[in-house]
Amino acid sequence: MVIRHGEKPTSGQSGMDDSGRPDSKSLTARGWERAHALPKLFSPPRAGLARPETVFAAADQGPNAGAHRMRQTVTPLAKDLGLTVDTDFAEGSERRLAQAALTAPGPVLICWEHSRIPAIVAGLGAADTPGTPATWPDRFDLVWVFRRRSGSWSFTQVDQHLLPGDR
Repeated sequence: MVIRHGEKPTSGQSGMDDSGRPDSKSLTARGWERAHALPKLFSPPRAGLARPETVFAAADQGPNAGAHRMRQTVTPLAKDLGLTVDTDFAEGSERRLAQAALTAPGPVLICWEHSRIPAIVAGLGAADTPGTPATWPDRFDLVWVFRRRSGSWSFTQVDQHLLPGDR
Protein backbone atom coordinates (compact mmCIF):
# COMPACT_ATOMS: atom_id res chain seq x y z
CA MET A 1 0.00 0.00 0.00
CA VAL A 2 1.25 3.47 -0.85
CA ILE A 3 0.09 6.87 0.37
CA ARG A 4 1.18 10.42 -0.24
CA HIS A 5 2.25 12.41 2.80
CA GLY A 6 -0.34 14.67 4.44
CA GLU A 7 -1.05 18.22 3.37
CA LYS A 8 1.95 20.51 2.94
CA PRO A 9 2.39 24.28 3.05
CA THR A 10 1.46 26.26 -0.03
CA SER A 11 2.60 29.80 -0.79
CA GLY A 12 1.82 32.07 2.13
CA GLN A 13 1.26 29.12 4.44
CA SER A 14 3.59 27.52 6.95
CA GLY A 15 3.87 23.99 8.14
CA MET A 16 4.63 23.15 11.74
CA ASP A 17 6.97 20.63 13.28
CA ASP A 18 6.11 18.06 15.95
CA SER A 19 6.35 20.80 18.61
CA GLY A 20 4.17 23.31 16.75
CA ARG A 21 7.04 25.52 15.56
CA PRO A 22 6.87 26.91 12.00
CA ASP A 23 8.71 24.64 9.56
CA SER A 24 8.38 24.64 5.77
CA LYS A 25 9.37 20.93 5.58
CA SER A 26 6.55 19.85 7.90
CA LEU A 27 2.82 19.22 7.64
CA THR A 28 0.16 21.91 7.84
CA ALA A 29 -2.57 21.75 10.50
CA ARG A 30 -4.75 19.77 8.06
CA GLY A 31 -1.83 17.43 7.33
CA TRP A 32 -1.47 16.77 11.06
CA GLU A 33 -5.23 16.09 11.25
CA ARG A 34 -4.84 13.52 8.48
CA ALA A 35 -1.84 11.93 10.23
CA HIS A 36 -3.79 11.55 13.47
CA ALA A 37 -6.82 10.16 11.60
CA LEU A 38 -4.87 7.45 9.71
CA PRO A 39 -5.23 4.87 12.52
CA LYS A 40 -9.00 4.88 11.82
CA LEU A 41 -8.23 3.80 8.26
CA PHE A 42 -5.95 0.88 9.10
CA SER A 43 -6.81 -0.26 12.62
CA PRO A 44 -9.12 -2.02 12.04
CA PRO A 45 -8.54 -1.86 8.28
CA ARG A 46 -11.22 -0.39 6.07
CA ALA A 47 -12.51 -2.53 3.18
CA GLY A 48 -9.82 -3.02 0.54
CA LEU A 49 -6.98 -2.26 2.98
CA ALA A 50 -4.90 -4.32 5.39
CA ARG A 51 -3.32 -3.66 8.76
CA PRO A 52 0.34 -2.80 8.00
CA GLU A 53 3.09 -4.88 9.57
CA THR A 54 5.85 -2.67 8.11
CA VAL A 55 5.73 1.11 7.61
CA PHE A 56 8.24 3.01 5.45
CA ALA A 57 8.72 6.78 5.13
CA ALA A 58 11.48 8.81 3.49
CA ALA A 59 14.56 9.62 5.57
CA ASP A 60 14.30 13.08 7.12
CA GLN A 61 17.56 13.15 9.07
CA GLY A 62 21.16 12.99 7.90
CA PRO A 63 22.94 14.01 4.71
CA ASN A 64 20.21 12.86 2.30
CA ALA A 65 17.32 14.16 4.37
CA GLY A 66 14.20 15.41 2.67
CA ALA A 67 11.08 16.90 4.17
CA HIS A 68 9.66 15.61 7.44
CA ARG A 69 6.12 15.22 6.08
CA MET A 70 6.36 11.52 5.19
CA ARG A 71 7.54 10.46 8.65
CA GLN A 72 5.11 12.84 10.36
CA THR A 73 2.19 11.44 8.37
CA VAL A 74 2.66 7.81 9.42
CA THR A 75 4.12 8.17 12.93
CA PRO A 76 0.71 8.29 14.70
CA LEU A 77 -0.39 5.16 12.81
CA ALA A 78 2.86 3.33 13.56
CA LYS A 79 2.55 4.19 17.27
CA ASP A 80 -1.05 2.99 17.28
CA LEU A 81 0.03 -0.31 15.71
CA GLY A 82 3.11 -0.72 17.94
CA LEU A 83 5.46 -0.38 14.95
CA THR A 84 8.55 1.68 14.19
CA VAL A 85 8.66 3.77 11.01
CA ASP A 86 11.51 2.58 8.77
CA THR A 87 13.25 5.73 7.49
CA ASP A 88 16.34 4.03 6.07
CA PHE A 89 15.69 5.22 2.51
CA ALA A 90 15.98 8.79 1.24
CA GLU A 91 14.06 10.35 -1.61
CA GLY A 92 15.89 9.24 -4.75
CA SER A 93 16.29 5.67 -3.39
CA GLU A 94 12.89 4.48 -4.58
CA ARG A 95 14.12 1.32 -6.32
CA ARG A 96 16.05 0.23 -3.22
CA LEU A 97 13.01 1.02 -1.06
CA ALA A 98 10.81 -1.08 -3.35
CA GLN A 99 13.19 -4.02 -3.08
CA ALA A 100 13.15 -3.71 0.73
CA ALA A 101 9.35 -3.55 0.70
CA LEU A 102 9.17 -6.77 -1.31
CA THR A 103 11.09 -8.65 1.39
CA ALA A 104 9.66 -6.90 4.47
CA PRO A 105 7.02 -8.49 6.68
CA GLY A 106 3.73 -7.62 5.03
CA PRO A 107 1.38 -6.02 4.54
CA VAL A 108 3.57 -2.97 3.87
CA LEU A 109 2.61 0.72 3.90
CA ILE A 110 4.87 3.26 2.18
CA CYS A 111 4.41 7.01 2.68
CA TRP A 112 6.29 9.08 0.11
CA GLU A 113 6.48 12.28 -1.91
CA HIS A 114 3.88 12.04 -4.67
CA SER A 115 6.05 12.73 -7.72
CA ARG A 116 8.38 9.86 -6.76
CA ILE A 117 5.68 7.26 -6.09
CA PRO A 118 5.67 6.00 -9.71
CA ALA A 119 9.37 5.11 -9.28
CA ILE A 120 8.43 2.98 -6.26
CA VAL A 121 5.72 1.27 -8.30
CA ALA A 122 8.26 0.62 -11.08
CA GLY A 123 10.72 -0.75 -8.52
CA LEU A 124 8.07 -3.19 -7.33
CA GLY A 125 7.62 -4.36 -10.90
CA ALA A 126 4.00 -3.19 -10.88
CA ALA A 127 4.11 -0.20 -13.26
CA ASP A 128 2.30 -2.07 -16.04
CA THR A 129 -0.45 -3.36 -13.76
CA PRO A 130 -3.85 -2.59 -15.34
CA GLY A 131 -5.46 0.52 -13.85
CA THR A 132 -2.28 1.90 -12.29
CA PRO A 133 -2.05 5.66 -12.94
CA ALA A 134 1.18 6.93 -14.50
CA THR A 135 1.33 9.77 -11.94
CA TRP A 136 -0.09 10.41 -8.51
CA PRO A 137 -3.13 12.72 -8.76
CA ASP A 138 -3.22 16.09 -6.99
CA ARG A 139 -4.80 14.55 -3.88
CA PHE A 140 -3.71 13.69 -0.33
CA ASP A 141 -6.66 11.36 0.40
CA LEU A 142 -5.80 8.18 -1.50
CA VAL A 143 -4.28 4.78 -0.87
CA TRP A 144 -2.83 2.84 -3.78
CA VAL A 145 -3.12 -0.86 -3.04
CA PHE A 146 -0.97 -3.39 -4.88
CA ARG A 147 -1.44 -7.10 -4.29
CA ARG A 148 0.80 -9.79 -5.72
CA ARG A 149 -0.51 -13.31 -6.16
CA SER A 150 1.24 -16.01 -8.14
CA GLY A 151 3.70 -13.45 -9.52
CA SER A 152 1.00 -11.11 -10.89
CA TRP A 153 0.09 -7.70 -9.49
CA SER A 154 -3.36 -6.19 -9.10
CA PHE A 155 -4.12 -2.54 -8.34
CA THR A 156 -6.95 -0.75 -6.57
CA GLN A 157 -7.29 2.82 -5.39
CA VAL A 158 -9.03 3.40 -2.05
CA ASP A 159 -10.33 6.81 -1.01
CA GLN A 160 -9.48 7.67 2.60
CA HIS A 161 -12.62 9.63 3.56
CA LEU A 162 -10.88 10.78 6.76
CA LEU A 163 -11.36 14.56 6.71
CA PRO A 164 -14.10 16.92 5.51
CA GLY A 165 -13.63 17.49 1.78
CA ASP A 166 -11.98 14.11 1.15
CA ARG A 167 -13.44 12.26 -1.79
